[in-house]
Amino acid sequence: MSTSPLREMARVLRQNGLVRFFEHFAALYPDIHLKDLIIDDMGPSREMTVNGEHLINFGSDSFLGLDQHPRVKQALIRGTEKWGTHNGASRAFCSVHANEEAERKIASWLGTEEALIYPSVTLANMGAIPGLVGRNDVLIVDEQAHNSIQEGAKIAKANGANLRTFSHCDPADLVRAFHSADRYRCALVAIDGVYSMTGALPPLQELNEVCLRHNAVLYIDDAHGTGVIGPNGRGTVLQALGNYDNTFVIGSLSKGFSCMGGFVGCSHDFKMLLKMRSNTYIFGGPVPPPYLEAVCVVIDILCSSEYQAIIDRLKQNLQRLTRGCHALGLNVTGGQSPIISVLVGDEADTLRAGRFLFEKGYYVQSVTFPAVPYHAGVLRIQVNANHRTEAIDGLLAALASLRAQIPLPNGDTTQQAA
Repeated sequence: MSTSPLREMARVLRQNGLVRFFEHFAALYPDIHLKDLIIDDMGPSREMTVNGEHLINFGSDSFLGLDQHPRVKQALIRGTEKWGTHNGASRAFCSVHANEEAERKIASWLGTEEALIYPSVTLANMGAIPGLVGRNDVLIVDEQAHNSIQEGAKIAKANGANLRTFSHCDPADLVRAFHSADRYRCALVAIDGVYSMTGALPPLQELNEVCLRHNAVLYIDDAHGTGVIGPNGRGTVLQALGNYDNTFVIGSLSKGFSCMGGFVGCSHDFKMLLKMRSNTYIFGGPVPPPYLEAVCVVIDILCSSEYQAIIDRLKQNLQRLTRGCHALGLNVTGGQSPIISVLVGDEADTLRAGRFLFEKGYYVQSVTFPAVPYHAGVLRIQVNANHRTEAIDGLLAALASLRAQIPLPNGDTTQQAA
C-alpha cells in the first residue's frame, strides 16, 4: 500500500469544503484566528490571563456570574464530599437523590409539570427531537436554529421523519412549510428561544398560532434565555406565551446557571416517554452529582430577592454596552438578551477585528461562516453581571479605535443573509 488507511482517511477529510475553508484561514491568518485559546487564570470580574496577556473576557456565557458565587461554589464542594465526583451509572438504571431534587426544583421554578435533565443541551436536542417524531411525522426546523437542533433533525430524518425548513423567524414561511408537508400524523416545529449568534428573539406568539392551526407542537431551545429573560429568569417561552400548553422548552444548566447539563420542561407523560424514547438520556451518562447540588442552589438564588440585584446589574451592563455601540454608529443586533453582535462582514476583517480588540485587552468572539452567513461575520459580545463598568467603557473605547482601523458597516446598513 502506498499510504496507510489513517493517512488516506485524513486526506479524504481534507477535501471537505468546510475543512478546506477552515484550514485555508488558519494558514492565511495564523496570528489572528484566536481559536482554541488556553486560559491560564480567571478573576472574579471576568479578568483572565491567556499566554501571559491580561484581558477582560466578553466571551463567557456565564451571564449571571454565578460561577463566582460563593454559595454555588460551596454547593459543589458539599456535593463532592457527599457523592464523590461521579455516580458512574446511566440514569436508565439509577439516579442520585440530588438528580430527582434538581428536576423537581427546575419544574417548580419553571412552571412545568416535570423536568428531565440531560448531560447537555446538545444531547437533549439530539435525543428528544428524534424521540418525539418518526415515520409519518413532520419536523419543521428554523433554518437558523442551533446546530444541535439541526443534528437532532438529521437523526429524526434518518429514522423516517419528514424534515422541512422555514425561513428564519418567519411565520408566513412556516405556513408554506406545513402546506408542502402534505399529510402527517404528528408535527413538531423546532426553533431557538434566543438565537445565539445574534441575540435575537423569535416571534413566539405568531409561530405558536401557526402551529396550533396546523396541529403541531412548538419545540423551543431556550438555552440562552434560561436564567436571564423573564420573571426570575424563567425564559422566553413563559414570558411570550404565558403557559406551556403547546410547547416543549429546553433549558441550559451551563450558561446562566453556571453549572452543567440541560433539561426538557414537559408534562409528566412526556417525561416518561422521553425516558424510553431518547437515546441520549439512556446512553449519554448523568450530570455529575456535585453539579446537581449546585443546580438546586442556583434555583434558590433565582427565586430569592438576590436575583433582582444580579439581573439589574446584568441589564445595566447590557444597556450601557448596547447604547455605546449605537452611539458609535455600529451595526448591532441583539440587546434583548445578554448577547449582542457587531456586524463586520468580511471573514478576514472579522478575524482582524477580534485580534485588534484582543491586543487592546478585550476578548470577544470573532464569528464567521458557517456559524453566520458568508460575508456576514460578527463580533459576538456576551455581557455578564460581574463585568465592571470600567470594563464596559474600556471595550467601547477599543471599538471606537477599531473603527479607525477596519471599515465597519454603519448602523443603518441592512445585514443580508447568504
